[in-house]
Amino acid sequence: MASSSSAETKLATAKTVLSTAASVAATAMLVRSIAQDFLPHEIQHYFFSGISSFFSRFSSQLTMVIEEFDGLVNNQIYEAAEIYLGSKVSPSTHRIKVSKPEKENNFTITMESNQEIVDVFNGIKFNWILVSRQVESNFHNPRDLNSTLRSEVRSFELSFHKKQRDLVLNSYLPHIVKQSKSMKQEKKTLKIFTVDYQNMYCNIAEAWIPTNLDHPATFETLALDSDIKSFILHDLERFIKRKEYYRKVGKAWKRGYLLYGPPGTGKSSLIAAMANHLNFDIYDLELTELNNNSELRRLLVAMANRSILVVEDIDCTIEFQDRMAESRALHPHGSQEKQIQDKDFQAASGKVPFDA
Repeated sequence: MASSSSAETKLATAKTVLSTAASVAATAMLVRSIAQDFLPHEIQHYFFSGISSFFSRFSSQLTMVIEEFDGLVNNQIYEAAEIYLGSKVSPSTHRIKVSKPEKENNFTITMESNQEIVDVFNGIKFNWILVSRQVESNFHNPRDLNSTLRSEVRSFELSFHKKQRDLVLNSYLPHIVKQSKSMKQEKKTLKIFTVDYQNMYCNIAEAWIPTNLDHPATFETLALDSDIKSFILHDLERFIKRKEYYRKVGKAWKRGYLLYGPPGTGKSSLIAAMANHLNFDIYDLELTELNNNSELRRLLVAMANRSILVVEDIDCTIEFQDRMAESRALHPHGSQEKQIQDKDFQAASGKVPFDA
């Protein structure tokens, strides 16, 4: 009898708990429905945030908010997460955003608002949600004086167990930033940049004018001695892998090549093959158009990392002097001073330093 009574008590308790939970859920749904119907859109955000904050006190989950902008500048973590999560879209995702810039070859896939993606890192699950809300701005549509333009405020919400906080900050987020850089580099459309000398002192960001690089040259199709080709490929791969070494020894991560020869011998094709192999943009520079070092410095600062700078016809920018003639003019009858030895110069058609 005692056992039967205990079982009935537990059953009644379970029914009470389920009934209470159902009532709370129904009440929450009712409150949410009323709030959405009667509260202004701007107040809804703060209302639901308050409710979420209240219940989060009893939860072991931690939610990290990653906003699109940090003040007036872009948030690097948001941009990295947007690229990274685009590759994590699963069949269970109901909505995604697809875009393609005019001069790009690849499509860009990103999350849609209020969609959730689950990512696994080191065996731990992380939940991502893209939150978007509309806020009124101070700008008005000039075509409709009665309307107020609304701007969209977007942020990612990353949820995980509180005990994983250090893992997220020290490992997971750096992993996302690193992966996004690699993904962006792989998908980018190669460009060749030329200088717009008229805009050099107006807006330095517009000094380089991009055009898609459609050169088909690759090391597989390049007509080049096999030993030289293997040497260049090995040297390029070695350079790419030694970025950390350059940093440790305090040297700039750069590599230079001097190409010389008459027109039509394949200098431009070799440069294009290098760009296609490394997936680096090309910056084409004519030193004869520059007036001083300050202009050169401005252009170099405006270049992007992981790129190739091609200095065209560098021999035409240097006034080679006849040192023997100068020596004879200064010492017509000879002297005890050392004679300046004549040297052979090879005209350089292009110096190709890699800026990474």
